[in-house]
Amino acid sequence: MQFTFDVLANIRAMAQKHIENNTLEDLNKIPEGFNNNIIWNIAHMVVTTQVLAYKLSGLPMVVSDEMIGKYKKDSKPEGDVTQAEVDEINGLLISTMKQLEADYKAGVFKNYTEYTVSTTGNTLRSIDDVLPFDLVHEGMHYGYILALSRAVKG
Repeated sequence: MQFTFDVLANIRAMAQKHIENNTLEDLNKIPEGFNNNIIWNIAHMVVTTQVLAYKLSGLPMVVSDEMIGKYKKDSKPEGDVTQAEVDEINGLLISTMKQLEADYKAGVFKNYTEYTVSTTGNTLRSIDDVLPFDLVHEGMHYGYILALSRAVKG
């Protein structure tokens, strides 16, 4: 599973570069033909992993209910995020990934409520199903981030 955590860390680090290399305006911009923006995709990655790994395992999440509401599946940006929100998302991007790895290695994920993901139609039955799926999910959203970055820079 270490390889999975290493890839996840790399995806998160690449996403973090987009936060660092874009203005607040660029992070919030929704280009023509898109229904979300760079910062929404990054926050969605954080929220989705928290929900799939922690909530469905019956464990406390470190993201707020408000954040989950703003970035969960089928949500879309309702307005511009502030620099303070970007800073929070940036911090959570790395801290939550490190905590996930530590918690996995500590064996805290004992129970799991099965969940069928709409993306691929697969049913997640344990944390060992969540982690490989999470790589697919984050890779897909990183692709959106790349496309949005190109469209924003025009």
